[in-house]
Amino acid sequence: MLFTSLEFLLFLPLTLVCFGLVRADRRWAVLLLASWVFYGFAKPANLLYLGGVTAVVLVCTQALARAQAAARSAWLVLGLTTVLGSLAALKFYDFAAGEIERLVEGAALPRLGLASPAGYSFYAFSAASLLIDTYARRLHPAGPGELALYLAHFPKVLAGPIERATAFLPRVREGLSPSPELAVHGLQLLLWGLVKKVLIADNLAPFVDKTFGIAAYASPVDLLVSVYFFAFQIYCDFSGYTDMAIGISMLFGLPLIENFRRPYLARSTAEFWGERWHISLGRWFRDYLYLPLGGSRAGRVRHYLNLMIVFLASGLWHAGLGYGVGWTFLVWGALNGAYLWGGVATRPLWQRLARALPRAAGSLGWATLRVLLTFHLVLVSWVFFRAKTIEEAWLVLKRIATQLPELPGLAMSYPFGADHKLGAALIAGLLIVELVDERRSLFERLRAAPTALRWGVCYLAIAALLLGGRWQSREFIYMQF
Repeated sequence: MLFTSLEFLLFLPLTLVCFGLVRADRRWAVLLLASWVFYGFAKPANLLYLGGVTAVVLVCTQALARAQAAARSAWLVLGLTTVLGSLAALKFYDFAAGEIERLVEGAALPRLGLASPAGYSFYAFSAASLLIDTYARRLHPAGPGELALYLAHFPKVLAGPIERATAFLPRVREGLSPSPELAVHGLQLLLWGLVKKVLIADNLAPFVDKTFGIAAYASPVDLLVSVYFFAFQIYCDFSGYTDMAIGISMLFGLPLIENFRRPYLARSTAEFWGERWHISLGRWFRDYLYLPLGGSRAGRVRHYLNLMIVFLASGLWHAGLGYGVGWTFLVWGALNGAYLWGGVATRPLWQRLARALPRAAGSLGWATLRVLLTFHLVLVSWVFFRAKTIEEAWLVLKRIATQLPELPGLAMSYPFGADHKLGAALIAGLLIVELVDERRSLFERLRAAPTALRWGVCYLAIAALLLGGRWQSREFIYMQF
């Protein structure tokens, strides 16, 4: 069931009514039942995967509460191996078998013929964090109902954010009592998420899909435009889902972690990945992989190695994101890891320059140059993310690079159509909102604005959705793995 579907338009109000009719300490049960209905609506068999992960985590966490030191480690390893091992098998086994057969003459390996269900990567990582936090005694073992709700909570089950049980479960235990202020903010986030997804992302997607589908024959201008369009398509698609998920969860009195913070205004790739893009995943890798490996405290070589391990793991996690499983995701991860290497290596140089030229370093022009450089580094990596093969990604980049000196002239004579102009206008509007939001939260501004202006903005957003939105139930990119 998609947030943008007619079924969800009926499902959400019905769930809210049922939720409001029961006592605050029993509302978690209504929310759990609704979450199972939501997750199993399109494909009931998906509930078997969710139920299996829930059962494994429940058994292991209960055992962790009773077992002695050595046995506790064994239960943790068992739980993590089962949850993350099943994720790896569903994602990569058939691909790896095909690669082995291609490299080893005469090899014939069986196939699973299975794909991970929607959202599996998200609730598998949630399950892993719960196991680790329980093992580390940062979390008391959850009861069956609490644990099941944590993994199945319908706003986040398909595409996050990857909420920590240490934040989620205490809110459930306190009783779910949404406030009017929280509900208003939730509705505003829901509306803004719809604008990002239905109005912006889904209007950019057809041009991107068409151009990447004929990359060898598309003009360099079309390829360049499609690369820019894809950067904003994937941002609005994923952050739009997140805004809707957080907003919907607020209606039930369960705020979730912020997952995006205007990422294309980042001034470095470290800031982009660490503080602005997919924040919940970045913190997951930081806390459960990067820091246990030693982080930056284990010496310079280990620091560089740890950074690359994290980004290669992130590339593997993203594989299968609607564009198939292939080597492109490892290249994408390695490229972003290399960006972080460059940032770490040159940090002392930039710090010396900032001390020597404080006025220039603090100027708007310098900040703008840093933002543009960071954005275009990320832009190059998105080509590998979107392309189906490494060869296709190189083809797109090569055709743009070889024509780069001629592109201004080609653009002047290019017959830009309505899809180009609409896409550019939507991106420009988004950037204006993001720049305003960077200085002061847009929602804070709305709260302080006159009532007529607040309602005017809401009606304008609804009119834009009705007139320009694509309501064809196009799947969210990040829920496809």
